[in-house]
Amino acid sequence: MNCFQKRAYINGEWVDASSGKTFPVYNPATGEYIDEVPDMGEAETRFAIDAAHEALKNWKNSSAADRSHLLKRWHQLLLEHKNELARILTTEQGKPLAEALAEVKYGISYIEWFAEEARRIYGDIIPGQDASKRIMVVKEAVGVVGLITPWNFPNAMIARKIGAALAAGCTVVVKPAEATPFSALAMAFLAEKAGFPKGVINVVTTSRPDEVGAEMCTHSKLRKISFTGSTEVGKILMRQSAGTVKRLSLELGGNAPFIVFEDADIDAAIRGLMQSKYRNSGQTCVCANRILVHNSIHVHFLRRLTEETRKLKIGNGFEELVDIGPLINDEAMLKMESLVGDALAKGATCHTGGKKSALGPRFYEPTVLSGITDEMTLCKEEIFGPVSAVSSFDTEEEAIRMANNTNFGLAAYFYGRDIGRIYRVMEALEFGMVGVNTGLLSTVTAPFGGIKESGFGREGSRYGVEEYLNMKYICIGDIK
Repeated sequence: MNCFQKRAYINGEWVDASSGKTFPVYNPATGEYIDEVPDMGEAETRFAIDAAHEALKNWKNSSAADRSHLLKRWHQLLLEHKNELARILTTEQGKPLAEALAEVKYGISYIEWFAEEARRIYGDIIPGQDASKRIMVVKEAVGVVGLITPWNFPNAMIARKIGAALAAGCTVVVKPAEATPFSALAMAFLAEKAGFPKGVINVVTTSRPDEVGAEMCTHSKLRKISFTGSTEVGKILMRQSAGTVKRLSLELGGNAPFIVFEDADIDAAIRGLMQSKYRNSGQTCVCANRILVHNSIHVHFLRRLTEETRKLKIGNGFEELVDIGPLINDEAMLKMESLVGDALAKGATCHTGGKKSALGPRFYEPTVLSGITDEMTLCKEEIFGPVSAVSSFDTEEEAIRMANNTNFGLAAYFYGRDIGRIYRVMEALEFGMVGVNTGLLSTVTAPFGGIKESGFGREGSRYGVEEYLNMKYICIGDIK
């Protein structure tokens, strides 16, 4: 079975754009042309929403057992084709194949989890205010949902949204990132084979995300948008959705601090930082962005971090033992060069890396910088690349102040052994997720999401399905 598809999927059919237009997709590691997909716009998005709305009538009223069964069949097909899905992912996104396979398995775990959660959407019986009344609370599907997903995790970001939406009884219109549409289409192909009714899952491909996003935000039949991406775009979606008062789940940008206290296990902290910082070439929203190290261990920690960073192998994701793949596009490379150049111009020291690799135009050397200050741009923005930016601090209070000195609030990490400090710091950090003595947070069993300008709503865990449910209160009177 060949999962690679190059047409969009709407109302159970594999279709082209009404204009016949397509746009090309390239391998970021080699620059080679992969193939083309339909370049859809407002009209096709409306068609997909209408198809999802028609399918909703039956899907939301299907039994939890039926929805669970279909999700489990899809889960099994995804597992059977995980290696092919990983190859598609590496081809269009660039991450090392082993990392791509790990992402695919991670994504599949959400389909399994929400297949089980479909059976556990409970309501409540509330004691009435008098003997003649009975009060019930029931939960119902929000309706048609627009899922807008990013290029950095083109499989997993779809899986953890779509699994919850389908389990809740919603139908979906997916808009994958223009750089990575083939992972979404491959997942839709396997969903079709699993037997989902037509219109329940729709995938719209486009090189005009503004046009498609605006149609999703303003269409009255689409009742919720779940978006993962930049804070700037999230704010646009909020404004555009105001006219129809849509439900929103927004997982936006991050600026994660990674604090290392003087009593930390330095070897463990280095391992955790390497996992957090350099996964997907630093292109994740929960990457360590600002590394804050206590002055008493700063020199030793910096030396160890530099040693480990120099061991990382850069290359094409299909090569053996590669740790660092390419950046997604030329704009990402320009950003990396600008951020590092700005830091060096303002007094930072480069210990390794700091420049484009000779391997190709989208490969950037894993980099360690020290002497980072608040005036440097990389302290204020997501780096989204393989650059470690290290600062020092003297006191716990200073570390907390530095960590919270951002408008973002997605993830934070810290390492230390003092149990009192662990409680103080985890409570003081203004972030939706906090990793204590670990550099990896994401798991299907825990709620993923942020606060402040990193958005709102949660994905995964038992809380994830609640994002796709409306609560209805029913009061039955005149009971005698």
